This record gives sequence, C-alpha cells and structure tokens, in this order.
Amino acid sequence: MRLRLGRAAALVLLALAAWLPATARAAPPPSLSVTAAALIEQSTGTQLYGRSANQQLPIASTTKLMTALVTLEHVPLSRVFSDPNYFPASVDSQIGLSPGERMSVHDLLLALLLPSADDAAEDLAFNVGHGSVGRFVAMMNARAGELGLTHTHYSTPIGLDTPGNYSSASDLVTLASYLLSHQPFFAHAVSLPSAVLHTGAYVRHVVNRNDLLGRVPWITGVKTGHTRGAGYVLVGSGHRDGMTLISAVLGTSSISSRDSNTLALLDYGFANFHRISPIHVGDILARLPVHDRPGFRAQVIAGTTFTGVVARDSRVSTRFELPRELTGPLPWHAPVGTAVVLAGHRTLGLIPLLLKRALPAVSPLTLAARFITRPFTLLPLLAVLCAAIGFAVHRRERPPRPGAASREAA
Repeated sequence: MRLRLGRAAALVLLALAAWLPATARAAPPPSLSVTAAALIEQSTGTQLYGRSANQQLPIASTTKLMTALVTLEHVPLSRVFSDPNYFPASVDSQIGLSPGERMSVHDLLLALLLPSADDAAEDLAFNVGHGSVGRFVAMMNARAGELGLTHTHYSTPIGLDTPGNYSSASDLVTLASYLLSHQPFFAHAVSLPSAVLHTGAYVRHVVNRNDLLGRVPWITGVKTGHTRGAGYVLVGSGHRDGMTLISAVLGTSSISSRDSNTLALLDYGFANFHRISPIHVGDILARLPVHDRPGFRAQVIAGTTFTGVVARDSRVSTRFELPRELTGPLPWHAPVGTAVVLAGHRTLGLIPLLLKRALPAVSPLTLAARFITRPFTLLPLLAVLCAAIGFAVHRRERPPRPGAASREAA
C-alpha cells in the first residue's frame, strides 16, 4: 500500500475559496471594573477574553459549583439526607434547615445553587462525605485535579473566606462548562429564576440570587458569590445565535457592578465572535486520480467535523494537502491527506482526509491487457504478427524443388 507522491514536499496544495462574509472590524474588549475575568465559548473551550484569568483569588459561593459536581457524581437526586448539627452564622445565606431535618438531594441542590444556601452545602458535604466534611473537601480537591483546574484549591464546601479556598476566572469558566455539558440537572437548575422545595419540614420557595435570569432573556446561568474577601463574583452564561458563552467576573464592588460587567463581557463575545463549521464529517472534498486506472477518480472525504470560534471579521479558508495520485491497494477510510482550516494565515485546525471507499489493487490480467494494448507495445507485436503471416504465405506460395514431385509419385 502506498501513495504516489509528487516533488519536494510531495503534496498538492489545493485552495478552497470558502471565505466567510466579513463584517465590521472587531470592537476592542470592554473596559471592566473587575479584579479578574474570563470568557469562553462552551462547545470548543475557546477563550475569547482574559484579564488576570489565572490569578488565584477568593471565589465566595462559586465554590459551590464543585460542591454540586461532587454531589451529582456520587449520589442520586432521590436520596434523602438528614441535616447535621450545623448552625450557620446569621449573616450566612441559608434556608433554615433544622438539625435532623430530612430533605432530598434534589431539593438540597436547588437550595445550594439558587439562594446559595450554606446550610444545604454543609448538609450535602457531611452526608456525601460519609459523616465527614473534611473527607468531602478532599473529594473536591481530587476532582479539581482530575479536571485540570491547576489554579484551584478548596478548604470548604461553602465558599466562606477560609484560608486555602481559592480559584481563578479561567478555572471557574472551565468548571462551569463541564457542569453544563455533563450534568443536565445542573444546567436546568441554574437557569431557574426560582423553585419550590417540596421535601423537608415544610414547603419552601427559593429565589435565584442571579438576578439576570428572567430579566435578560438570553442569560442561562450560572452562580453568584459574595464575601468580604472575594467581593461580588458571578459565573454567567448566555445563549445567542446558536452559541453559548460562559463568563466569570471576580472582585466587583456591588451587585449592580457584578451584573453590568457580566453583561458587558457576554455582549462583547456575542457581538464580535461566531461559530464556524466549514467542514463536516463525510463531506466529499476531493476526487483524486488513481495510478494504472485511467479516467477513475477516488473520492476523498472529511474524517471529522471542524467547529471553531473566530472573530466575525476573520476571513476563513480551507487548504487541502493531498498527493497527486493514489496507488492501490488502499483500505476503506485510509488516511490520504489533511484539510487545514485557516483564519487568515493562522491555523485553526487540521482535519484528516480519508478514502470514501476501498481502493483494490489492479489485477495482473488487467495489467497484462493494458500492457499489450499500449501503442508502444502493440505496434511491435503487430509488426511481428505481420512478418509471421507474410512468412507463412511466402512459404505456401513458393514452387516445389525439382525432383520433389517425382519422388512423391514413386
């Protein structure tokens, strides 16, 4: 199995004029009154904005994002827990759980994520940690390591200003993206402006502290936080024009500043970036000639779909790197080249190019027939054949030698 390659680089560079329409030049990033911030597109993880994005900072109740993840990964929503003897300070956010009060994990998570109830966080941590909040915190840190959150460490499931409890804007958006992608209950819960908790000693109505929900139609989450040390924090998410963006603002001075900075950051992302998918898996992107098979062209398809996020004013093109021709045998979906997706001169991604169908070797009989019928082979053969025929005719027409007839008669 081999590919017939051309000269030097041995590749044919074919340019596809797939320019996407350009719009006005991208606006400069917004001027934010924050300590740190980050903005990503969810499906690709592409960072669209960062300001001190890796700085380790107190994060207040956005700590509860990891509390929710560890809980969801270890116990079912239907499990019922008894509240431990935890007495939050009067300034803490809480739903007023009494020691021994029984509530479902479903409702405890709603209380954790919407009104950011500290007593719900302690209840979940104590019970999921099998009677040890410390064990639960260790689980939080282990999970952070598994997710590659290198600027994060937890010392509490609640998010109070506790030494050793910190994260970064970039880690927060990464964690939120993972939760939104992998935990449907979480994605639904953080999008609710309010909810009703039916388990527990009595029915409770809780309201989401993220007041952008319901007020801004395209906002879909995620989690607020506030302490003296952290300031006002918000991990936000929004969906517009088929794209979901996730933001984080840390160290803002008030609820209104938290909200305005979040909206400015998300608006910037939606206004200046968009998703592209110039190549889809299975698309026929080329037809290559095949050695020893005149007139036949093998179909080449995209091995995967490419999706990226680029500035709206970017010019996107696709370049194909392929051999001049193919030689069989080649199996089904054999890699034969690469599609390079470019934004200007910057490479966005590489897509493998595959054979759509197997390419068998040419049979010896076919090769022999082709050899015989080639002009440089056929002409000498015809000459030899003509000579042989002429020789035979000449012998047949030659008169008999003297005496041969008399010998035959005798």
